[in-house]
Amino acid sequence: MSRVLYVHAKGGPPAGHALSRVAARSAVHLLALSELPAGVAAHAARLCHSVVTRAGTEERDLVELITARAREVGADAVVTFSEYAVVAVAEASRRLGLRGAGSTAALARDKRLMRAAWERRGLPQPRFRSVTTEDELERAAAELTFPLLLKAAWSAGSTAHQIIGTPGDLREAWQRSRAVMAESALLGFAELHVAGADGDFIVEEIVSGCAAEWFDGSGWGDYVSVEGVVAGGVFRPVCVSGRMPTVAPFTERAGITPAALGSAAQAGIVELARQAVDALGLEDCGTHTEIKLGADGRMWLIETAARFGGAMTVPQIEQVFGLDLIGMFTDQLLGGAPAWPARALTPDDADGAAGSLVVLAVNADGSPWTRRHRWDSAAVVRSAPVGAGSTLSVVAESSLPDGSLVPVYDPAAGANTMAAVCLLSADRPQTVVDDFTAVVDALPRILPTDVTQAVRA
Repeated sequence: MSRVLYVHAKGGPPAGHALSRVAARSAVHLLALSELPAGVAAHAARLCHSVVTRAGTEERDLVELITARAREVGADAVVTFSEYAVVAVAEASRRLGLRGAGSTAALARDKRLMRAAWERRGLPQPRFRSVTTEDELERAAAELTFPLLLKAAWSAGSTAHQIIGTPGDLREAWQRSRAVMAESALLGFAELHVAGADGDFIVEEIVSGCAAEWFDGSGWGDYVSVEGVVAGGVFRPVCVSGRMPTVAPFTERAGITPAALGSAAQAGIVELARQAVDALGLEDCGTHTEIKLGADGRMWLIETAARFGGAMTVPQIEQVFGLDLIGMFTDQLLGGAPAWPARALTPDDADGAAGSLVVLAVNADGSPWTRRHRWDSAAVVRSAPVGAGSTLSVVAESSLPDGSLVPVYDPAAGANTMAAVCLLSADRPQTVVDDFTAVVDALPRILPTDVTQAVRA
């Protein structure tokens, strides 16, 4: 039987979901670089042939650690679904002579390298500059048009994003973003391989989106993501995921599979994603490409990752399209030739729709909740106002324990201040958006109030 070294770190699809699907294709040896989510450790012990934990890797080069462990277990492939371990796993696989994302994996991780690669190809994206110091930020801002967006080059989940309205805001934005990156590292949400990555940033102009010209229904956000895979250097699109509007500055609230796009619109989006992925020279990896949608058919690339979409994107695709992306990709790494879709799948190919909602202490208009609440999954499932044909559940692995205080939303910390993730199944994509809109409005009424806590200004 083939053997796979599974490298676990924060982020990506739920570990329990991914582990079970890799284990169905091979013997799994788990290398945990961060603590396994509550409830997953026992599951992993049953599924895996071995489990090794390395909470801290400072004493040893991460690529060396992965490479050595892969040799110890005789791994035929090394896999990770975490943004923070992608580069290290790609390099370890290359050293071992195994299939992987390849030598250019960092281009799909470091936003500075990524944007430069796209710039060389003339692909549409916001104007940007790379910055590593406050002085560089000030010089870059003088060359760009306000408002600007400052973002960490190696971050994920909209962490450390700061909107800069005027030159007078530059210093405060820089200091806050640096502080958030340090806080994220303590929580395990940080690049694991590249030293000093928390000091690398880009600053870019903010382009104006326009969802109304792309979607017939209301409630959609002005950007999408193209989910896919690179197999033997060839990009294979799987589908397009939609979004609800972000929470300021740009924190994702919900993802919907599939996006309710017309065929011509989807074709144009997928083609731009193909050009973006091709420009990065990847070999064998999942892909997740975010694209901003504007008026008159304009589009701008936001970013591409050399891994599948995080949160519940992979389970949603499996539910509505019947594709086990994790299992298929495992086969790919082990030398197989899975039957990837011949084209990007559409709503007409789907069996219903699915979506995931990130629970943040923010109303639909972006204003914070006026009271503090405690998380109660049973109350949400029981009382959430979803349609008669819809099914709502809570993803325990990605949620706080019941009774926990819902964090106050911090715009700079993004998804780090979420309370939970809810999963919804419905008859069509628009129903998911409508149901989630109703749930967002209802959450402050459903969740119990904590009278001992005041909302921080």
